[in-house]
Order: sequence, then structure tokens, then C-alpha cells
Amino acid sequence: MTKNKFEILAPAGSFEILKAVIEAGADAVYVGGSQYGARAYANNFSEEELLEALDYAHLRGKKIYLTVNTLMKNQEIGTPLYEYLLPYYKHGLDAVIVQDIGAITYIKTYFPDLPIHASTQMTVTGVMGARLMKELGASRVVTAREMSLDEIREIHENVDIEIETFVHGALCYCYSGQCLMSSMLGGRSGNRGRCAQPCRLAYSVYDAAHREISKDSYVLSPKDMCGIEFLPKMNEAGIYSLKIEGRMKQVQYAAGVVSYYRKYVDQFMNSSEGAVHVTKQDQKDILDLGNRSGFTNAYFTRHNGKDMITFTKPNHQKANETLQNRITEQYAQTESKIGIDGILRLRKGEAAEFKVSDGKTEAIVTGNVVQQAEKKPLLKEEVEKRFKKTGDTSFVFQNLSIEMDADAFMPVGAMNQLRRDALQKLQDQLLEPVQRKEADQKAGNIERQLVKNVRSPKRYIAATEQRTLLPAILQYAWITDVYMDSTAYSNQTIWSDLKEDVNRIHGAGKKAQFILPAIFRQSTSEFYKKNQESLLDSGIDGIVVKNYEELQFASDLKESLEVYIDHNMYTYNNYAVDTFAEYGINGNTVPIELNRNEIRHRENAQSEIIVYGRYPLMTSAQCVHCNTVRCDRKPQIMWLKDRYQKDFPVRNNCNECYNIIYNSLPVSLLHCYTELTEMNLNGFRLQFTIETEKQTKEVLTMFQKILNGERITASGMQEFTNGHYKRGVE
Repeated sequence: MTKNKFEILAPAGSFEILKAVIEAGADAVYVGGSQYGARAYANNFSEEELLEALDYAHLRGKKIYLTVNTLMKNQEIGTPLYEYLLPYYKHGLDAVIVQDIGAITYIKTYFPDLPIHASTQMTVTGVMGARLMKELGASRVVTAREMSLDEIREIHENVDIEIETFVHGALCYCYSGQCLMSSMLGGRSGNRGRCAQPCRLAYSVYDAAHREISKDSYVLSPKDMCGIEFLPKMNEAGIYSLKIEGRMKQVQYAAGVVSYYRKYVDQFMNSSEGAVHVTKQDQKDILDLGNRSGFTNAYFTRHNGKDMITFTKPNHQKANETLQNRITEQYAQTESKIGIDGILRLRKGEAAEFKVSDGKTEAIVTGNVVQQAEKKPLLKEEVEKRFKKTGDTSFVFQNLSIEMDADAFMPVGAMNQLRRDALQKLQDQLLEPVQRKEADQKAGNIERQLVKNVRSPKRYIAATEQRTLLPAILQYAWITDVYMDSTAYSNQTIWSDLKEDVNRIHGAGKKAQFILPAIFRQSTSEFYKKNQESLLDSGIDGIVVKNYEELQFASDLKESLEVYIDHNMYTYNNYAVDTFAEYGINGNTVPIELNRNEIRHRENAQSEIIVYGRYPLMTSAQCVHCNTVRCDRKPQIMWLKDRYQKDFPVRNNCNECYNIIYNSLPVSLLHCYTELTEMNLNGFRLQFTIETEKQTKEVLTMFQKILNGERITASGMQEFTNGHYKRGVE
């Protein structure tokens, strides 16, 4: 069989761990710096440490990738981002891992030769998303953890881009980048590196009639994944980089896991039949290094499953102290050195000369003039001992040849300086090829011209996930647009039903938009491509896209339809607003984690804001109904109750097989309408998910009164939350 090269990509939350994982066999290491990383609570690297780490890795032929994978606010993405990256860029940083589409644009502008890896936080789930990442300038895509090997193979066969995939470690319950649960419940945003992991807590599960199904179950807690036995299949699928999760894990875990993947990657590459045979003892050792209620092989071969969830308290269990100690001793307490040869010349009356070489690169330095010994001449054995002291450098002498006069003398300090200068010069010469000069453009030297955002007439939007609410919505003359969510339809009758609804909406003098599914994986993509004409024939005026696959899908429809992007196509900053505008969209939606001050200082001319609705907190490939009752392919609402007795509705979407957990209360900014109108916003959306017809009318009537100029106080409304409008996220 033809084998592609693998890269073992290891996590490191500290310099100690970085050294250990390299010692254990990692080809590359991903680390976080002092800013912009999605693990804000890890022991991230200071600037000095990261520069030293770059040297350490590059001298050993390894690579360092820096996580810059948080969403960035306007005040963070300009000069601060430039100044943060510049020293690492000059020092030879191998790549940055990025989530924010505006940051991708910025980095490509100011650091055009710095490779960009599209983070798993971008929720790339298929060929179209990967193709879009390549168009944006990414050289690598980190696939969503939920993707199967067949789906990954499709990317490999259709897009010329490197593929990086998680193969070991913790799984998120939610599609990465789509989780707002930690943010809404505690103000700690996963998109900003501060996830509080609410999925690892216990919840009681209730059916649609609020009858308890299970009590205090860890129903949102996935087991850890282990993909080591899938190496041949991963190779066939075109995966290049094998990513091990764990920047917040200890050295024994990180180095230990890497060592076993190194062993079996090498076994696979050296095997004539391309097979991997993981011994039972090694399987046990890997388990002992750390796991949550055992392992799962994740989503490589199946869409979801009850056996992938812990259901019990998900402690990260370690065992086998002897193994832990061996890992520490073998990888954390040892350090590989680069073998070098040296030739030292100490001739009286001549400058001391020291030549060092690694066999390919040679460095020669000269020092003080060697003197005639007046009392005690240098002894060759002592000189050799002194010059072989390489200390905390990355070098060790294999051979040292000394040519010296019998009565030569040189001060100890001068000899030490000569040795240090030679080793430093050799290191500088070895590192020079990977280091860069100044970036091509300095921040502020050019001003990126934003696409002109032309203001269109104000839009008042009602969005619904229930067809039954449409008659109530159409009674309100002030509504200009109706968004019909794909969740409201069955794939068996979607086109006739949608056409019927669009006719009713048009008959009421309003525009009709169709919200595409939250997740657009291979089967969903094929369905909508196959039915593209039916979509157009329904008479809709536009579509709302919620992921990068759909943005690429929409590129073929822009001539026929308006295209809007939803709140989870994040436009935290104006670079992101601008980048999406270049794709010809008609409007964007304000991200729901921004507070009012951040919204006020954002480009809003083409932006709508959700002023009412239950925010989707998690979108998951797992299914609460399936995992606690059974899969009957019947969409319904179930409930999760947390430790504070808050109820969270859960909807299972059986068309695309994903699960959405909504906030326990709707967010309402209706009472802030006057303030919002001063922010140059273009549209105001009311989003209905599980509301009854009566509740829907109450909300619409309340907003109608506000539009008519009546003064409404928050106390006169149903129970709600302000969301992040006042507090925002760090």
C-alpha cells in the first residue's frame, strides 16, 4: 500500500512538557502564548519562553504551532495582534492556528508567508468548508472532531490542503466553535479560551411532558477518544497531522501518549503490509495514562452513540504509578542533545581558535591571543574537560581535538567565553535558515479599506422553527421579513411545504428567507445540492447560512438569492465583517457574546441583531433523546435540569441528525430598542423556537407597542435574560 507521511502533533502547556514530548517523539508541538489562545487557564508560554522554545524545537528539526484561536474584538485585532506575533514570526514560528476569519485576513495581509491552520473551532465539516479555508489562505484545516474517516477522505480527494485531525484525548459534546453554554451560564466563553466545561456536570433528563427519565446523569460528557488502532485507515483517508489533545494535561500524560503514538506510527510506516498491532499491555498503559470512563474511537466510523458518553462522573482517571514514574524518568528528566565535533587551537602568540560542527554546519570563532605560561601551563586534560562543558545548551561533544603548545596559557574566563561564543555562533547558523527578517508590512503602514457597507432599509424579522406559528406572525404588518428555519420541515415534504409557506408570506407582503441547517455535513450537503432547483423554485427571497460549508454552497446562489450569515458566523471585528462582505453577502448578524459598547464600536450598517429568542447553547452530533430513550427519528423537545433547577429545552433534528440545547430563558432586548437604534443597526430579529402561539403573540405585541412609541419597562415582560448585552465576555 502507498503510505503518506504522518506528523505527530503534541500539546504542551509549559516548556517542561514541550521538551518531554519532543523527547518522546513528537514531530511538532502546539502551544499557547500570553494572548489569543483557546486555553486561557493553561500555563501558557511567556514571550521569552516561547522564543526559547522555538530555538529548542528548531535545533532538533521539530516545528512549533502557536494557538491564536480565539475570536477577536476590534481593539485586539489591529496593532496589538501585529506586535504580539512579530517577535515569533521573526524567530521562525512555523504556523498559527486561527479561528477568527478576520484574523486570517489580517495575518495574510501583514505576515503573508506565515502558514495559517484553520482551527477546529471553525467547525469545518466537509469539502466546501475546506475549500473555503484554502481560498482564505489557510494551508491546513483542522477538521471537526465529529467527522468520519469517509468524510475526511472526501476532503483529501477534492481539496489540496493539509488535514489535521484529533486522534487522542478529550472530546467536546458540542461541535467546537458552536458552544455558548459556558458563556451564557457563567460568562466564561469557550470562544475566548475560558470554557468552564458545563458539559462535565450532571443533569436530570425529562421528556416532553416533563416526566423524569434519568436523574443527575452525566449525559453531556463524552469519553476520551483513542484512535491509535486506526492509523492505517487514517492514512488512507489522507490525514497528515495526528493531533493529541491536552494542553492542560500533565507531563506524564502528554509525553506518555506521544511515545505510544510514535511507536505505532513507526511500526505502521515500517510494516510491509501497513498494519498496526497494538498489544494488550500497551492498550492498558495508554488507558492508565488518563481516560474518562474508558475510551471511544470517537466519530471515525459512526455518527454518534450511547457508548461514547460517560454517564458517570467524568474524572480524568490515572493509574499505574510505575508507568507514570517511567515516563517521567525517560522523557521529562532527560534531554536529547545535538552531537557535535570540535577542534581547538591554542598556539602561543596567536589568537585562540575554536571550530565546532554538527557535520553539516561549521562555526569558527577566535578569542584572546594565547600567552606564554609564566608559572603553570595549561594541562590538555583540564582544557578538554573545560571545553566539553556545554551546560544547558542543546549540544554535546562527540569528539574534541585539541592542538596546543605545551607551555601555553589562557585565563579561565577567556576559555569559557571562547566556548560560549563558538556554541552560540553554531546555534545562530543552524537557526538562521528558519528565521525571518521584518514582516513585509508594518501595522499602520497600510490601511485596509473596508468594503463599503451600503445601508438598506430597516428590516424587522420574525424567525420561527415551527410552521404552526406562521399565521400568528403574519398578522403583524410591521414585520418585513420572515425566516423559516429548516428545522420546521421534514426532508420528505420540505419543498412543497416551504413553497406553501413562502406563498403565504409573500401574500402578506413580506419577504421570505430560509435558514439552512446548523450543521452541513456530507449527507446534508448532497441533499441540498441535489435539490438546489427545488430550493429556488420555492420562491424564497434569500437564505441564512450558519457555517462555512453553507457559505460556499451559497456562492452558486448569490445571483438568485439574498445571502445572510447568522450570529455563529462570527463577526466580532470589522476585519471579519469586511471579509464576509467580500463574499457578496447581503448582511450579517451581531455575535451574541458582544456587549453594547462593543456593538456600538462595530461596523453595523449591514447587521441585524437578535432582540428576542432562546439562544442555542450547544449543537451536538450526540442526541439526548437517542442516548436516554431510543432513536425513533421523531423530532421533539426534551428537557435538561441543572443543579440550580434551571430547565433547558433540547431539540433533536432528525433530518441532519444533530441536537440543539437552548438557553433556559429567552434573551430579550426589546426594552433596549431605543438604544439599539442609535447603533446604526440594519435589522431586528425576533426568534421563536419552542414558544406557543400565545407566547409568540405576546412578544410580537410587546414589540409593536415599542415601535409605536409606547414606553415599556422590563418588569412588564415575561421572564427573560439580557444575555451578554450588558456584561459581555472577557
